[in-house]
Amino acid sequence: LQVFDEEGKDVTPHPLFRSDPNTVVPRQGRLLASAASSGAAGSGDSSSTSLSTAPTTESARDEIAAPGSRQDTTVSLPDVQVRREEIKELTEDDLDRIVDIYLTETETIWILDVPSVVVSVESEDAGRVLERNRIYADICKNRPGNDRLVEKMMQTVNGAAKNKEVQCDKIIVEDKGVTVTSWDLHDSFNVAEAEPTSKAEGSRATTGKSSKSHTTKEHGQNVPGPPHRGSTTSITISESSVLTRIPEEEECHSEAILTSENFQQDLFFMERILMENIFQPKLAAYRQFPVLIDPDVTSDTSDTAAAVKEAEQEEHDKEKKDKGEQEEEFIDPSILSEVVPPRLERLWSYICDLTNGHSVSSMAWSKVNPDLLAVGYGAFDFKEQKKGLACCWSLKNPMWPERIFRCEHGVTALDFSMASPNLLAVGMYNGSVAIYNVRSCTTAALLDSGESSNKHTGPVWQLRWVEQDGGTTEDGKRERLICIAADGRVTEWLIQKRLDCTDLMKIKQTQSEKKKLPGEKNRKREDLISRQAAGMCFDFHPKDTNFYLAGTEEGHIHKCSCSCNEQFLQTYRGHKGPVYKVAWNPFSTDMFLSCSADWSVILWHQDSQTPILTFTSTTTFVHDIMWSPKSASIFAAANESTVEIWDLGVSIFNPVISCFANPRAKFTSVLFAKNTDCLLVGDSKGEVSVFELQNLAAPDSEKVRCTR
Repeated sequence: LQVFDEEGKDVTPHPLFRSDPNTVVPRQGRLLASAASSGAAGSGDSSSTSLSTAPTTESARDEIAAPGSRQDTTVSLPDVQVRREEIKELTEDDLDRIVDIYLTETETIWILDVPSVVVSVESEDAGRVLERNRIYADICKNRPGNDRLVEKMMQTVNGAAKNKEVQCDKIIVEDKGVTVTSWDLHDSFNVAEAEPTSKAEGSRATTGKSSKSHTTKEHGQNVPGPPHRGSTTSITISESSVLTRIPEEEECHSEAILTSENFQQDLFFMERILMENIFQPKLAAYRQFPVLIDPDVTSDTSDTAAAVKEAEQEEHDKEKKDKGEQEEEFIDPSILSEVVPPRLERLWSYICDLTNGHSVSSMAWSKVNPDLLAVGYGAFDFKEQKKGLACCWSLKNPMWPERIFRCEHGVTALDFSMASPNLLAVGMYNGSVAIYNVRSCTTAALLDSGESSNKHTGPVWQLRWVEQDGGTTEDGKRERLICIAADGRVTEWLIQKRLDCTDLMKIKQTQSEKKKLPGEKNRKREDLISRQAAGMCFDFHPKDTNFYLAGTEEGHIHKCSCSCNEQFLQTYRGHKGPVYKVAWNPFSTDMFLSCSADWSVILWHQDSQTPILTFTSTTTFVHDIMWSPKSASIFAAANESTVEIWDLGVSIFNPVISCFANPRAKFTSVLFAKNTDCLLVGDSKGEVSVFELQNLAAPDSEKVRCTR
């Protein structure tokens, strides 16, 4: 085969291998004849060339491996006429010559062809498709009894069912009721009957007035003309617009009433009255007043029933006294306490939805208003930290706090000022200190230690306003804000345009003094990781505020002075765990108590480094203690499971009163009421319970002397 172009030139592709077609190579000599054939092909000047297939070494190996293969065959190609042409060299004219190149489109190759199920009406196959559709419609009509229709059951694959969950806000359902009297029903019924008649009369009067206004003059006389239809429609539109405008005006008027100051004040007074009616027996018991019962009003509540029983018991006691049993009037309170055991009677709890779930960390009474209580909410554990709250509760409304201050971190300590009773200092878990104004309705902090360069780097475990001599006030005293934190610093905060502090003491770690056993070698001194010990609590001396006690995390109590910030005056070692609280006795000012995580409460004398008494009743942490403001021998202790009342004049081995906590809650703090025989206890669920101390022996001066 030869290929020639349009100009007659041979453009036939040349073969890569040429051999002599006349040469026959036997099978056994193929390997040897391949070289000869290649040599003959290389020396060929003839005009015709013959090609033959020559096996390679690999094909020879295949033939040797398969001895039973087919017989020897010789494959040859027919003669191919080749015309030699001399190759002309291209000149510059050939290079400059214009050559036309034509591009043609190849046939389209369809990779995917999906035939259409829709045919155009104008196409050639439209009639055929319509005929097929008609035939199929006839078959569907004649389906019953038709031989061309066969019913078959097919089973389809159903996908696996999937469960899809959607999260949405909780739907809150509220029950609302309205009390309606008989005269309200009568008035509303009369208004419903009067409204249609009044509308009809109004429309008639308006139509008559409009018809009178439309008059025409004919021949000098006034002739009344017919009323226009437009006037009637305009009257109807105006009535409908007025009716639609009335509800909008009523809504605006009701909103204005609800947001007015007078209405808010009236609601405030009404709330006070309702709370007094609900909690009247409890508040009377708290203030140690007789419970007043209205004979005309009967209530099914348990509180009122209990109050009635107490009143009947009092009347019965009075009758016995009138009959001649006068010796009971002269019974010693100590004998009475032995007959009737003392107990804690729960009155109410300070808790609401906002404080539920927050742990009570500290409590403090107002220095001026004995009915105002400040409660701090915050977690003690590092893993359970969340935003804190500082709430001011009043006895006049135990169901909702008067002031709510939201803090970015958990509240760990708080206290009211004595010089400025409206100031509330709050310490937080991140080491910051804030001061709030409880008289203001705004919840923003009045002062904050966020910009102070000397602020604490650890949680502020306790803070207190302390009055000291040398001030500029009328009584010659000035008030200072003292804090102790986990960074080992006792600081005094200066209240100016911003809060700033100075260090009163940097608590350093002290190694425990262990007695050396006989024959024991000298121990190596342990290197301390940090030179400072974490401060946990403090308390200033009730008479000399220049001295104070500081409890540390290592279990030591240091007696310090405000005049010397380099060393401790004395160190008391007795606890094996962190000291959570220290408290001076308000009557016997040489004695103080301390509680710790080692399950114990220890009574100390400031002149002795050896504990006087150690109280251990449970195997849980003792979080808080407080002396009674009315007796030198009574104190309260709050551990995780119980709150205990100890009377050292009765027993030094067991508490006189024990009250157990709920299984899901832990007691965290205690606080005695100032003017009454009541105790406040806070727990880890955000509840502050108010208990009345009943049948507790009255303080005796002789017992106080014996205790001393």
